[in-house]
Amino acid sequence: MRPSDDFHVFDTTLRDGAQREGINLTVADKLTIARHLDDFGVGFIEGGWPGANPRDTEFFARAATELELQHAELVAFGATRRAGGDAATDAQLAALVASGAPVVTLVAKSHDRHVELALRTTLDENLAMVADSVRFLREQGRRVFIDCEHFFDGYKANRDYALAVVRTAHEAGADVVVLCDTNGGMLPAGVHAIVADVVEQTGARLGIHAQDDTGCAVANTLAAVDAGATQVQCTANGYGERVGNANLFPVAAALELKYDRRVLPAGRLAEMTRISHAIAEVVNLTPSTHQPYVGVSAFAHKAGLHASAIKVDPDLYQHTDPALVGNRMRMLVSDMAGRASVELKAKELGYDLSGDREAVGRIVATVKERENLGYSYEAADASFELLLRDEVSGSRDRFYALESWRAISEQREDGSQANEATVKILVKGERIISTGEGNGPVNAVDTALCAALERFYPHVAELELVDYKCRILEGEHGTTSATRVLVTTSDGTSEWSTVGVAPNVITASYRALEDAYTYGLLRAGLVP
Repeated sequence: MRPSDDFHVFDTTLRDGAQREGINLTVADKLTIARHLDDFGVGFIEGGWPGANPRDTEFFARAATELELQHAELVAFGATRRAGGDAATDAQLAALVASGAPVVTLVAKSHDRHVELALRTTLDENLAMVADSVRFLREQGRRVFIDCEHFFDGYKANRDYALAVVRTAHEAGADVVVLCDTNGGMLPAGVHAIVADVVEQTGARLGIHAQDDTGCAVANTLAAVDAGATQVQCTANGYGERVGNANLFPVAAALELKYDRRVLPAGRLAEMTRISHAIAEVVNLTPSTHQPYVGVSAFAHKAGLHASAIKVDPDLYQHTDPALVGNRMRMLVSDMAGRASVELKAKELGYDLSGDREAVGRIVATVKERENLGYSYEAADASFELLLRDEVSGSRDRFYALESWRAISEQREDGSQANEATVKILVKGERIISTGEGNGPVNAVDTALCAALERFYPHVAELELVDYKCRILEGEHGTTSATRVLVTTSDGTSEWSTVGVAPNVITASYRALEDAYTYGLLRAGLVP
């Protein structure tokens, strides 16, 4: 079921978003992202500029047979006919028709200086280019949107001409005329005033395309909606040229949750976090942890004051229910933690400490003491859960006892390296000596420890270290400083993070690995 035509959520990730520095999409990438966007329920997906480059031409050709869109219509992007030319014989317009896309967006100049300096034509000819191009595409059975490039700057420079471009496009048959803040310099109040004036003066259906150079793209988009715009052009995660575009996800969430507009199919908003992260994976950019609504920290609470209130009612410190956008509330445990923070975090991990004030007090004290040494449990839930289990049970879950470990790193004159480690542990009364080699001393220790444990706990072979972060802590100077290591481990279905701190980076790494294996074995249901 396609969303109502009364309001358009228009996505341009595959065109404008792909212009971000560091993004280089293959045709397969673009097809995958299109499927995610369709799954989210946007009304229109701008696929690129067919005829302008081979990749976009191939995308539309493959989309015709490989994309089965359930909610969205595919949009081809292009420009109006050339100055002094004929729309019927214009090669760019022909390529747009040949793409097979049912909808076409044409970029048109609406700033008089751009017409005269960039297009090198007259203001009247530019109006003719707009009108001819729209009529031609309508005759070819295409729905047409017009992107008025540099509209807001053009409106300020020559209001009458900017309005004339909008009227011309509207009267020629463009369904939507999109006002573009191409340089991204507008602020919300200015956007609202100009959009309201254009609505009043032209009667055209308007859209908004906001760049984020002032950090106001989302606010500018919503200001335009307040003033009467009924199409919002956005990109997933705000990707785009320079600092980016209006972010699709905060805009869609604001429209649904704050404006109470049903702009997505039923149930799709709850998929927002998953889809945001999935698209980030495709473009190979780490998802922003602090992105509104969908960031992993969007509903994370650290201050003890917040936790005390959330314990009574989560809405006291949350503007909406995170489940509505597919996210979840998280309690962060740190040296700022109070009893409420620890109690709520314990509950999140499956431990009810509401009736055990003594245990909560011990845990708060231990956390503050260990954070003073350099530990951080905000991103190491698994290590915190082990600490929690220790305090609740009064003893540590141990699958082995360490006798010693040793790591040797040899750097040879020819540039080659040799890294070897020996681990000695006691498992169920048996003394195990294991050696391992690796591409570094930490990897060698990990290999040796894993080999030793596998004899008694074969499940260890299924665990894999997937991320490793090392940070030098403040305090001493240079190489005498303490080191904090955070490792992320996976069992193939889920991941967890553990932390270790020590003056020696290998010791810190070993402590994080020890927690990682202990947690992994407990998670698998094994008993020490």
